[in-house]
Amino acid sequence: MIRLVAWFFAAAAWAQQSVPPLTAQVVDQTGTLTTEQKAALERKLREFELRKGAQIAVLMVPSTAPEPIEQYSLRVVEQWKLGRKKVDDGALLIVAKNDRALRIEVGYGLEGALNDATAKRIVSDIIAPRFRDGDFFGGVSAGVDAMMGVIEGEPLPAPKKAAPSEGGNVGQALPVLLILALVAGGLLRATLGRFLGGAITGGMVGALAWLLVGTLAVALFAGVIAFLFTLLGGGRGYGYYGGFPGGFGGGGFSSSGGFSGGGGSFGGGGASGRW
Repeated sequence: MIRLVAWFFAAAAWAQQSVPPLTAQVVDQTGTLTTEQKAALERKLREFELRKGAQIAVLMVPSTAPEPIEQYSLRVVEQWKLGRKKVDDGALLIVAKNDRALRIEVGYGLEGALNDATAKRIVSDIIAPRFRDGDFFGGVSAGVDAMMGVIEGEPLPAPKKAAPSEGGNVGQALPVLLILALVAGGLLRATLGRFLGGAITGGMVGALAWLLVGTLAVALFAGVIAFLFTLLGGGRGYGYYGGFPGGFGGGGFSSSGGFSGGGGSFGGGGASGRW
């Protein structure tokens, strides 16, 4: 009997739809939105996050079966952790297209403004009518606008200026830092010697990383790596750094940037609907 119960729960877990990775503020697994439509939504959500601090994401999946959308949506936000840690100002608009179901999931910190009744009105009065007409982009866009409008009135801590775009800044800074480390490091090492040339190169790269990224930890890391590259690099002139294991792209920096949640918590607040 115990084995039968264990098998049942294992089978139920296996049958669950997997939660897709959070790669952007709009994740469309149905192919409904065009590239331009996704870009427009992401730009709108990104600007809102930079201004207000709250994170809103959109997820479109074919189906949540065998789970109801409420259960699946809660699994998504528990994994994505939208919103800032201890502020909990995240929200998710999820659409299960083949199920003709949608839901707004609301973080703890937004439940005062985006309460269940308000979320239900956005779902039923703004999004669902457009979905019934086949206008999925219009419904998602209008729904997101309504959610942002409600959240605007919620008193939230001001966003940290550098935090929302830090990952993107690192990706943009990487090519510049790499070229500076290779070229300047090689020239300074040949002119001033390994240690002094490495020290100056590390200082230059660290200062530039600070200006581009605005994060002390990244600046220190970049400066140390540039110093070691110059100090331990091979002796064939600038551009050759085979003596340092792994190369510059071995870790620490990500050229892809990407989007991630901030550690927010959810408790099941929100509303669902159908069209």
